[in-house]
Amino acid sequence: MSMRRSLYLSTAAVAVAAFLAIAPAPSMAQVAIDADDIGGVVTGPNGPEAGVWVIAETTDLPTRFAKMVVTDAQGRYVVPDLPKAKYKIWVRGYGLVDSPKVDGEPGRQLDLRAVAAPNAAAAAQYYPAAYWFSMLKIPGADQFGGKSDIPERIKQTDWLNNMKNNGCVGCHQLGQLSTRTLPKGLGDFASHQEAWVRRTQSGQSGVLMVNILAGLLNGTPVKYFADWTERVEKGELPAQKPERPAGIERNIVVTTWDMGEPDRYLHDLVTTDKRNPTVNGYGPILGSPEYSGDTLPLLDPKTHKVTMFKAPVRDADTPEGLGPGHAAMDKALGPSPYWGMKKIWDTKVNNHNAMVDGKGRFWLAAAMRANKNPAFCQKGSDHPSAKAFPLETNHRGLTMLDPKTMKYSFIDTCFQTHHLQFGFDANDTLWTSGGGPVVGWVNTKMLEETGDAVKSQGWTPFILDYNGDGKRGEYTEPNQPADPTKDRRLNAGGFYAVMPSPADGSVWGTVRASPGSIIRLAPGSNPTETALAEIYNVPMPGFGVRGGDIDSKGVVWVSLASGHIGSFDRTKCKGPLNGPTAASGNHCPEGWAFHQYPGPGFDGIGPNSVESSYYSWVDQHDTFGMGNDVPMSTANLMDGIAALGKDGKMVSLKVPYPLGFYAKGFDGRIDDPNAGWKGRGLWVSSGDRAPWLQEGGKGMKPMAVHFQLRPDPLAK
Repeated sequence: MSMRRSLYLSTAAVAVAAFLAIAPAPSMAQVAIDADDIGGVVTGPNGPEAGVWVIAETTDLPTRFAKMVVTDAQGRYVVPDLPKAKYKIWVRGYGLVDSPKVDGEPGRQLDLRAVAAPNAAAAAQYYPAAYWFSMLKIPGADQFGGKSDIPERIKQTDWLNNMKNNGCVGCHQLGQLSTRTLPKGLGDFASHQEAWVRRTQSGQSGVLMVNILAGLLNGTPVKYFADWTERVEKGELPAQKPERPAGIERNIVVTTWDMGEPDRYLHDLVTTDKRNPTVNGYGPILGSPEYSGDTLPLLDPKTHKVTMFKAPVRDADTPEGLGPGHAAMDKALGPSPYWGMKKIWDTKVNNHNAMVDGKGRFWLAAAMRANKNPAFCQKGSDHPSAKAFPLETNHRGLTMLDPKTMKYSFIDTCFQTHHLQFGFDANDTLWTSGGGPVVGWVNTKMLEETGDAVKSQGWTPFILDYNGDGKRGEYTEPNQPADPTKDRRLNAGGFYAVMPSPADGSVWGTVRASPGSIIRLAPGSNPTETALAEIYNVPMPGFGVRGGDIDSKGVVWVSLASGHIGSFDRTKCKGPLNGPTAASGNHCPEGWAFHQYPGPGFDGIGPNSVESSYYSWVDQHDTFGMGNDVPMSTANLMDGIAALGKDGKMVSLKVPYPLGFYAKGFDGRIDDPNAGWKGRGLWVSSGDRAPWLQEGGKGMKPMAVHFQLRPDPLAK
């Protein structure tokens, strides 16, 4: 029996023993419920249990379904709007171990008995991963700059950036049971250091792990990971304890559906048009499996049914989207403790991300052909963008799926794609990231009217207004000396996130690096020839940009490896925004503000949060219920989402079951604007690349998760 499974079983055994030792719950006053609700009171040894989760799960529906709520100050709960089925109901909470699962059906009162954890070790098994990850030791400032075996060029912020959202935690959670312990299937080793060397060679992402740990960081992180898991194995516990949900966190309803395959993952999901979140109300939700496969899951949240669509490629010679240059390889570097040498990921389509247009159609960042671009993209073409900046290759373009007809269309682009966002202009321009030295777009109105994908697309390099004349002209290349009479091309690695601004028509993007940057692109009347770029570097204490979004006023919000959500307001800049001084990217620190994420921090590096947020998203249309323009971030080590309230305080939206929830994709949809809280909600995917690392282990599937905000914990 694996260490992981035995720990879960021992916890369950403790729960059963504790339950049997406690007298039955006294009769409580009934909680008002409808015929499709389950409600009651949760009590523990000392009376009502406030701020604990009640979980209702069923496998009677077409896919596994669960709904979770939080008890109020008097221990009362209502699980609302349950589909007709038989459920297993139990209590989970900080300071507790899981209560035994009892049977329940909608329309029934069900009082529940919580089980206090018998000791600190049992209680800690339910802590979010952040609390365990905070036990990892970070090399002190005196270990950098060539003063140890850490490469001289690496700064402490670079180290953290690679341990967090732009490295390890960019793919999977660290600190949950599966990663703070060593799986038995890994093998037998003389030391934890040897085990970690072997562990990071596992599977089709082994090359990426080795490149960071052994290549970039000279193997030095291994001893820190080994020290961490050794201390956990010996019984050391997190120094801090999580607090139970409070305030509006008790009003949150969490619904989950299994959506995918156990050996695949979901990078993302999409539900609606970001500009008009009533589009596709109650309609299908599309998942993006990225490198893991070409079968796209579609969830019908009304029937709880998942259908699988096998996305095709256009050309027979389309290669797999795996191997060098990709974030997963075509074969395992070493055996996985879970899958051995089996090749579990096999994609050609490689759909990373999707967006919905005003007609409810899904636009995908997906491959369709071999990497070499057609002639119209390359040097010698008369295409305006190719004349300005020819492109030779691309391994991911655009496709479209109409869920009404299931017609799948190909839009061959010269530029590469990664993330997608529709603009707010009359042409319904679809802007893309992932183009490296260029930003690409498609005029979807023209494409709709003419069917001509060649004429409907364009791209532009990033050109800084270096001479300060307010317009784009002749420019110098990044490898040439700057000329004060000319503009200058920026070589910053290109957009990762892409964010059209509803405020002024500009298009912003994030640049992943340490400290990282954001770039503003002002398209002008003819973007291929007129677009001008501005760059803004993240100042301390922030660093490590990854995903980002923009609010309706044009303020950019980004996830940072420093443990903050950062905001940038260009209107606060005091100095000139063009010219040689602005080319450095360091010219507007006053535009930045930082808000620290919830959760514990690493010891010895000052105030910080270990949180390693992958992506940020702004609720421009109050789809969740906290107000317009509320910024939110994936809380990848806190089992959920962190939302920054209007009062400047962070609100934690947590998925209590299964432990190890890791979000990537965001979306907010208003299914029915007249239905109050029931007609709206936030949608996210469980995006961990290894779903088998979550509670339940091998066989667990990716999930679609719906967060809703009630006016109070008993609203039904």
